Amino acid sequence: MIDIEVQRGDITKLDVDAIVNAANERMLGGGGVDGAIHRAAGPELLAACRVFPETKPGVRCPTGAARVTSGFRLPARYVIHTVGPVWNGGIHSERDLLASCYRQSLWLAEAVGAASIAFPAISCGIYGFPIVEAAEISVRTIRLAAESHTAIRSAVLVAFDDEVFDAWTEAAR
Repeated sequence: MIDIEVQRGDITKLDVDAIVNAANERMLGGGGVDGAIHRAAGPELLAACRVFPETKPGVRCPTGAARVTSGFRLPARYVIHTVGPVWNGGIHSERDLLASCYRQSLWLAEAVGAASIAFPAISCGIYGFPIVEAAEISVRTIRLAAESHTAIRSAVLVAFDDEVFDAWTEAAR
């Protein structure tokens, strides 16, 4: 059984084994949590991301997939980069792709020996995913994945605002 904790705060300061980065397909940093993680981890993170081969021009990590790097200057040992879907009305597999982000992140966390992981609200910022629905998908997926990823003992869901915090708190009941 996995312990799910919802909190407000700065994911870059958490002392967990792995943090998840809501990255873009290029994996070269960006805005929001992606930019914050890159700034806190230092330039080594960008260099590590550049090592991943492109699966097609400009894409190092396709939507719904995940990649892992060291945490470098972060308290977390690892950064798991995942690319959430842009919300387009829910008719382009956005729900499945979002669930895949959480599953793939947990799989990689277990593969590197992590017992604790922290997630941001993937796709809930500029990607426009409806927050309540994203919260339900994330909690449900984490709980289901934890049945087979028994090494992961705790997941921290780090909210960037009250709306996300409330949605995750409700979904985690």
